[in-house]
Amino acid sequence: MLEQFFASALAVLWLLLPAYIANAFATLPKGRGPALDFGRAWRRDGRRIFGPSKTWSGFLFAGFGGMPFCLLEAGLILAAPPNLQLVPVLAASVGAAVPLAAILTFGAMTGDALGSFLKRRLGRESGSRTLLIDQLPFVLVPIGLGFAFYPSLFSEVFFHWEAVLWLLVFTLGLHASFNWIGYKAGLKRVPW
Repeated sequence: MLEQFFASALAVLWLLLPAYIANAFATLPKGRGPALDFGRAWRRDGRRIFGPSKTWSGFLFAGFGGMPFCLLEAGLILAAPPNLQLVPVLAASVGAAVPLAAILTFGAMTGDALGSFLKRRLGRESGSRTLLIDQLPFVLVPIGLGFAFYPSLFSEVFFHWEAVLWLLVFTLGLHASFNWIGYKAGLKRVPW
């Protein structure tokens, strides 16, 4: 029982690490480049669609920047002897892991943009703190896409109650940690 609990933690972290890395990388361009919404407002409420902090440079840098980490993971687990494969095999080869890497990293960035969209509809300003909307969409979108395109892999990892617990622990904890580090490093305007 305890072994399953910790094995689930390792599997969740292994599978979602590229999404977490991509989310952290999005701040590195420091808001340079055009906004994802190109400054446009949503017709229904007159507010920006995403806001000024969501840029194409951050979206693309994070998406492409996180992909090598997934490919590295795919290669490492394939190279490991079977008795040391403690985490799920991501794909049959490193090349076959490219679509999964894109789903995880660009899915994370799409989820992050979705969170901003929801915050704007709720009347929250860009950079304002909104519990759960700031943290969950960037992992829920790639998980949803993963279930659609890689159902056996994502079912193996997430069809346990422990996985949901670890998802929350890692996402809330890592998100807070990376944001604080980004703020201290001058990459973010706010520490959340």
